[in-house]
Amino acid sequence: MRGLTATTSSSQPDLTSLFRLAAHESRKSRMQGRILRVILFYCRSNVRPQHQWPVNQKLFTLDVMYLHDKPGPDNCPQEVYDTLVEALEHVTEYEGYILESGQGLARVLFRHVLILLSHPQQRCVQEYIDIPKSLAKKAPQVEPMAIEDNSPVPVSSQ
Repeated sequence: MRGLTATTSSSQPDLTSLFRLAAHESRKSRMQGRILRVILFYCRSNVRPQHQWPVNQKLFTLDVMYLHDKPGPDNCPQEVYDTLVEALEHVTEYEGYILESGQGLARVLFRHVLILLSHPQQRCVQEYIDIPKSLAKKAPQVEPMAIEDNSPVPVSSQ
């Protein structure tokens, strides 16, 4: 995953056309009794996305998977993250999640994608979600051994 790079630079990303397309598809989905969800993978830690979308148009659920580089002179991952949170809150109909990773580890990405696959109407608020912890970080639970007092020890006689 670290080997992915852009071959050309582009201007500031505008999410308006994505939101417009999602709203159009959402209207068609509603007529069929379905909910539309958009999962946005955003990978630019040096450019904040922009959009122009009405506040009262929440027609689909937006989830964001934000993959970023470490903070540095050319990167501002926290500012980009904050902008993505604002966009999510601005457009999403049901509980939308934003998950991020600055590590580039495939297993972290896969775990986050599995969380995003949950149904939007069956989700709790993101701050209450108990994302599975790494097994290496869990402290092993030690069970006390049961000791029986005054128990006879069998002696074999031969």
